[in-house]
Amino acid sequence: MRAASAWGHGLPGGREASAGDVAETMVASLRIWFVALRISVEERLVYRADFALSTLMRFLPIVTQIFLWWAVFEGIQTVGGGRETIRGYSYNDFIAYYLLTMLSRAFSSMPGLASGITRDIRDGTVKKYLIQPVDMLSFLLAYRVAHKLVYYAVAAGPFALVFFLCRGYFPGWPDPPVLAAYVASLVMAFLLGFFLEATIGMIGFWFLEVRSLLFVYMLFNFFLSGHMFPLDMLPGMWGDVVGALPLQYLAYFPTAVFLGKVSGADLAGGVCIQLAWVVFFITTARVAMARGLRRYSGYGG
Repeated sequence: MRAASAWGHGLPGGREASAGDVAETMVASLRIWFVALRISVEERLVYRADFALSTLMRFLPIVTQIFLWWAVFEGIQTVGGGRETIRGYSYNDFIAYYLLTMLSRAFSSMPGLASGITRDIRDGTVKKYLIQPVDMLSFLLAYRVAHKLVYYAVAAGPFALVFFLCRGYFPGWPDPPVLAAYVASLVMAFLLGFFLEATIGMIGFWFLEVRSLLFVYMLFNFFLSGHMFPLDMLPGMWGDVVGALPLQYLAYFPTAVFLGKVSGADLAGGVCIQLAWVVFFITTARVAMARGLRRYSGYGG
């Protein structure tokens, strides 16, 4: 028996929905979303007691970066007679860049999202979203928002400590408009990361095994998001190709905004392009889910 969605276009008895009915439905949907968010926050607070220490330990690799780039710049000064920058990045810029990309990645990373969606599709768990008045993408979004809220509530101390100890590597706070653009880019990085991975997860409606695809995506994501190195260091055609991809907006772009590597018209254009990618993947995820559910078949009780 082919499963059918619990959401309909009209009201019982064939009566068309009025403006009041639509508003009531929207309020009910928002109420469900906030209930899911509250429960998810409470659930995650229970088992995150040891999370502050583990978050602090994640910053240990930055010590390697500090010594690595110190050695690189020392070697350049010895051989080249005191060169202070590499493609526009000073020693301090590199350290600040890696610290900020860790912050950006904490917003945009969605561990287990795509694989969880494909697993729900494969084992039939997805049918619960067809028989209950809960939208799958909205529920998963609330769950991830709860994850990030708890993450930063618990990790605020370790983050503040590390950034305080490394404050000498930063040029200072950017101007208020730039800081606002930076915060907006972080929020959009979260939305982009969520809906991009959700779109990949929807492939499970067509292919039962997508782990290899997810591995390839995560590999490219790690390199092409700017987590490994500043993307504007790529020369010529390679820089143009990577710059046309949405992955740069997950880590590199917010960091470049904060450090002042993007300014003026380039900053405004970059924020607009990032927003366009967010809208694109929201639409793509919704379309993929709608088409996938049409071909999905659920059996049993």
